[in-house]
Amino acid sequence: MTDILSKKLESKIDDKLFAKRHRKHLDDGFKKGKVVNEVLDKPTVMTLYKMITDHIIAYVNGSVSAGKESVLFWGVDENDVNVALKIYLVSTSNFKKREPYILGDPRFSHVKKGTKNLVYLWAKKEFKNLTQCYEAGIPVPRPLYVTNNVLAMEFVGDGGKPAKTLLYSEVDETDYFQAISILKDLYKKAKLVHGDFSEYNIFKTENGLVVFDLGSGVDLRHPNAQEFLKRDINNIGRFFNKRGIPIEDPDELFEEIVK
Repeated sequence: MTDILSKKLESKIDDKLFAKRHRKHLDDGFKKGKVVNEVLDKPTVMTLYKMITDHIIAYVNGSVSAGKESVLFWGVDENDVNVALKIYLVSTSNFKKREPYILGDPRFSHVKKGTKNLVYLWAKKEFKNLTQCYEAGIPVPRPLYVTNNVLAMEFVGDGGKPAKTLLYSEVDETDYFQAISILKDLYKKAKLVHGDFSEYNIFKTENGLVVFDLGSGVDLRHPNAQEFLKRDINNIGRFFNKRGIPIEDPDELFEEIVK
């Protein structure tokens, strides 16, 4: 009897979440049933439902992109404004590889054991990093809300389609200088190192570059902060160099940032 009631409740919540979704095809490779069954486990569905009752979102349209550790959903708030919902997959084992980005960061000194606790902490960490960047005036998606394994933030894109990343954009010297400027501001103003700064994690918009995926970001007091910074400099420099854009000497750039 309990299982029957549970299924009925889950069905009602599912209907509520997706009740108003636009009737258009989302080119995301997910069927509704697959999304609900494999990505939106029961705790996540309940979390999203609470976000509706707390008036964070009004409904969820569907998924727009998927990675090994998270899926990005297109949500809409009560003012019909698009919201990006980053849902971290609790079932994945990839988060164990993320421990080096948490252990050693003095902001997160108490890490509870277990994949679920690590995932929940990772969501809070990305929200905190986004907040530090946003308050420092760095172009990042505006953080809105975080609870459990769900992070709500500004949707960078149009009509449920995310903006293009640098990887899929035409780039020039202006883009390179802005990317380096963001790296410097992350270090000097937000007191962070991105940890995964590359063409995959930077949007190119009409108003300039917007950096995202801040989960790997570490406090400058992290023992590996400078090594992560060197890697960030090399990664973004390698990308622009391949595109034929002149770049600064990585070692000199590093010394300039940390001095």
